Amino acid sequence: MGILNFNEQQNNNNMKETNQAVNVNDISRISLGTTFKGELYSPNDIRIDGNFEGKVFSEGRIVVGEQAKIKGDLICTNVDFWGKMEGNFFVKETLSLKDACSVDGDLHVRRLQVELDAKFNGSCRMITEEDYDKLTVDMLSITNPSATRKAVVDTKDKK
Repeated sequence: MGILNFNEQQNNNNMKETNQAVNVNDISRISLGTTFKGELYSPNDIRIDGNFEGKVFSEGRIVVGEQAKIKGDLICTNVDFWGKMEGNFFVKETLSLKDACSVDGDLHVRRLQVELDAKFNGSCRMITEEDYDKLTVDMLSITNPSATRKAVVDTKDKK
């Protein structure tokens, strides 16, 4: 007769889910020392450690490292933010402002998490998923026309 350890079983299940969730080759990166100007679209996660000027759209998570400097807009599902930014966030789910970050701009988020020592100057608007779709449909037409059509169809289907 064996003994079932619930915590051990739960940890094994969590590890399986984590391993399946993100493949390291699916993450787009802007490395430290790299400067990018323009518009970037990715259906996957993005990590930024360099300098970015423009608009970033991700259907996944954006992680911004401590050395990163961004001037523009971040549009995505979730953000973990450690860097410096002048611009606006449009986040479908959760924005996490980490302890050493600095943000000058407006937040349009469903959920906001702010650590001690995070700096934020601007306004914050709590939005729904429908609000996110409406706010981003015009922005998406520039970075990914097919995503705009999908967002418009999804919005119409919800009515």
